[in-house]
Parts: sequence; C-alpha cells; structure tokens
Amino acid sequence: MNTNRRAFFQLLAASVVLTPSVRALAQQLVSTNDPFVLKSAMDALQVMDFEAAARSVLPAAHWGYMASGSDNNMTLQANVEAFKHIGLKPRRLVDVSKPDLSTRIFGSQWETPLFICPVGGQRAFHAEGEHATARAAKARRHTMILSNVSSYSVEEIASTLGTPPWQQLYMPTKWQDTEKMVRRIEDAGSPVLVWTVDLLAGRNTPTMARFARQDTRDCVECHIEGAHKPMYDGLEGKSNPSDATWATFERLKKLTKMKVLLKGIDSAEDTEQAIQHGADGIIVSNHGGRAAETLRATIDCLPEVVQAAKGRVPVLLDGGVRNGADIYKALALGAAGVGIGRPYIWGLSAFGQAGVERVLEILRAELKLTMQQMGTPTIKDITAARLGRA
Repeated sequence: MNTNRRAFFQLLAASVVLTPSVRALAQQLVSTNDPFVLKSAMDALQVMDFEAAARSVLPAAHWGYMASGSDNNMTLQANVEAFKHIGLKPRRLVDVSKPDLSTRIFGSQWETPLFICPVGGQRAFHAEGEHATARAAKARRHTMILSNVSSYSVEEIASTLGTPPWQQLYMPTKWQDTEKMVRRIEDAGSPVLVWTVDLLAGRNTPTMARFARQDTRDCVECHIEGAHKPMYDGLEGKSNPSDATWATFERLKKLTKMKVLLKGIDSAEDTEQAIQHGADGIIVSNHGGRAAETLRATIDCLPEVVQAAKGRVPVLLDGGVRNGADIYKALALGAAGVGIGRPYIWGLSAFGQAGVERVLEILRAELKLTMQQMGTPTIKDITAARLGRA
C-alpha cells in the first residue's frame, strides 16, 4: 500500500463521523494491503507480531499515547529487558500430560493467572474500544480491569463482559466526587477496586508529545469525543490528588465493601504500609514505564514486595510481559496474577476483538508449554527453584 492510501485509510479509521463498522473496515484495509504486516489475527505466531500491525493502522498521536514511556523511555525498556536476564531450569521425566493453569484469587477460580490491565480511551485504538476488549475477555475467560478513563462506562462494559469488571480508580481531587464515583462502581457490582497511585505526582512523557506533533490530521472532533470520560459524568473531572496519604487510603477503604488493591507499589516499605492500612492486594506496577523514570523493572521489584507481603495478601504484577515465559517467571517469583497492557492493545488496534483474543490465546499456549517444559504441571509447582540468571 502506498503512503497516500495508507494515510487515507488511517484518516477514515480515526474519524468520529463515520460509523464504527466503516472505521473498522478502514483499519482492516490498512493492514490487509500491506505485505509487511499481519493480514489477519490468526496469522500471528507471537504477541510481538501485533506491534507492527498496530503501528501501521494507528495515527501518530494515538500510537504515541500508547507507546510512550516517561522521560527517555528507559523504564519502559527495562520492564521488557529484565525478563531476558532470568533463565529457566527445567526438570525432566515429570508427568506433564495434563497441565493445569488454573488458580484462585480472592476465592474466585481463574482459568489462568493472566489478566487484562486497564488502558484508557480504547476508542483511540479501535472503533469498538473497550467493548471489543470485553468481548474478547469473555470469550477467552480472562479477568478484566476496566480503566477509570475508559471510553465507555462500567455499566456498559459489565453488560458486554457478562459480569462486572474489576474497576481501576483514578481518585477525583474532591472527596465528595470520590464518594460518588466509588458508590457508582460498587452499585455496578464490581468486586474489586484498583486504586492507581503512581501518577499522583504527575509525569513527563515527551515521546507522546513528539508523536502528537507528527500527527497532521485535523482531529478536533476526535478530541472532543475522545475527551469524554463517562465515569466522571456529573463530577468535576479532575483526578489524582497530589496531597493523598495513607490516611486517604484508610478513608477509601472505609467507603466500600469492595476489595481494594493498590496499583503502583514497588518497594518493601510501601508494601508493609499498604497491608498495615488495610490493602486487600498489591499490583507491582510502574504504569508500563509511564509514571516515573525509576529504571527499575517491575519483575526486579517483585521479589522484595512478595517477601514483604509474607503471604498476607495476593501480589500481582504488570509491566514488560511479552510472552508466556515472562508470565511463568513472574509466577515463579511469587506473583499471584500477571497482567498485560500494550500487547492486547496492539491486537485491538489491528483487528479488534479477534486481535485481543489471539493475543490471549498465544500467551495461554506459551504459558502452558513453558509449564510442561519446566516439569511444573500446575501453578503451585512453579517456584523460584525453576529460575536462574540467564
């Protein structure tokens, strides 16, 4: 496909004037006419195959929003790179004919430890946005955490998903707005609230800004529609109070009967504080390298958090996961669940629901194979004894 035709179809795909079906067709036309990217979701053999497919269909600003890390993107890169320095030590002659990927979190049975992380504004990536992701999560039976700045409300996505999702929280700056939002989420039936605390001080994302400058489209209408955050309807709209403290968390805990997790914890000190103040669980995360340029990969932070938690609460992880072996390594280091963000957004961008489903299918198959290769037929068999420095 020549540059002009690709640009034309990208313009159509990003339009808010056209119907969702026409926009989805335009996204497909970009990828199916380019010999260097996937022609269908099923053509993908690895998750990374979707990255180029997503890049080919997304306008520059939308790609930059998702692809950017903070500052020089070094923490983003560290998240991915750190997994490559963890080796695997297989055990032989173990019966792995019936691998069992299931696990239990908060008393619920999960078919696999893999979950879908919150990513905001998914209509920027595909016309059907979070609805396509929710249908994929339902079809492949994975837990989904819905972003607080999603294109659609928790009530709408719960209907598509068939069950209320876990709900992320970017806390409003006014406490009365926090009360209204939390009550709404609880009324929607969400069992778990995930307060993301790694953006309370703000962030610097120059890569995102550079990609936005490259985007020559007239996207005023896109921004007008995309700026709508349904979870903030009727509220002031500002979020992430920089004056929040552990006392704020205690106040939040008293506000709801939902399980409350803290997302963005990466140290033993904060793990102990979180548990002492009533956290029901922790997600080791640095916002996909989009919060602060710490140069500390989440997989490297995981062991000290798990050690500090001492089994009192489940510890989950996201950041840098690109294949099933990465999931295995996180489980071996003590993670109860492992989340993905960019990989499923690549799939969503290129092929909608089918792309997200294929990403989940590949990761599940890779995790299953890794478990068999390592001689660990169940999740509880996966321990640090199966790891070594690469």
